[in-house]
Amino acid sequence: MTSLNHSAEKKANDAHLLRLVTSVVQSAGMALKQSFSADNRPKDREDIAKKIASIDVISLDILRKSLSVALPHAQWVEDEEGTGTLPAGEWWVTDPVEGAINFIHGLQDWGITVTLVRDNEIVLTAVHLPMSDDTYTALRGEGAWLNDRRLQTSTKTHLNAAMVGTGQAMPNESDDTYRRMGMSLVAMLKAALVVHVSVPATLQLIQVAAGSQDIFWQYSQVRSGLLAGALLVSEAGGEVTDLQGAPWHLGSNSFLASTSSLVEQAAAVLTSIT
Repeated sequence: MTSLNHSAEKKANDAHLLRLVTSVVQSAGMALKQSFSADNRPKDREDIAKKIASIDVISLDILRKSLSVALPHAQWVEDEEGTGTLPAGEWWVTDPVEGAINFIHGLQDWGITVTLVRDNEIVLTAVHLPMSDDTYTALRGEGAWLNDRRLQTSTKTHLNAAMVGTGQAMPNESDDTYRRMGMSLVAMLKAALVVHVSVPATLQLIQVAAGSQDIFWQYSQVRSGLLAGALLVSEAGGEVTDLQGAPWHLGSNSFLASTSSLVEQAAAVLTSIT
């Protein structure tokens, strides 16, 4: 088999795998939706942890069962808050309930994400939002989609007209991270049109991919919260870099996703913060 044929076969296999992953995240979403209530109100940190664990199990059981059959040799990232590069090979990186903190507070901003990483390159991803029944998908080199509509980042060229956003990667981050987040908010409030602060990151990144938000940045890195959005934005025509403007990778310690025409302007604002 020639290298060209092998590449075409791998691409076809990945496309087939993405269709299966899409079906799996939708199935997990259906199961989770049955457990969702707008009246959810956790009592304290202990109750929050218990409620998140209980819904994670529902989703993770469905994801593991199907994905382990679909790609038996692929390894599984166990730590949802893990950072940095992965060992060689194929890895499933999932967040069984992305935005679980919203779910258990009766808020609708949550979903399920599954991403395949091959030798530290993001290959494919699916993000399903059960409350709106929307599914975002991307395959490296083949574009990004919302259901059956191809996504395209915005065409804005001036930061002062931009919708921008950031958020926490996780609770209990370092004092230095909080300091830089605060300073970056002030800087962007002055430079951009509107600043949005929320979790999870993926729900802002899908909007960057769709062109309804222009920029997202984050000072810390949690793999499961960034990989899906990174591929969606890049396949929708945007750019994903670190805050210095260098190409982003799994080992980067900062993150910037933007429509291409605003990357330099955003990086100029954010690199001034030390």
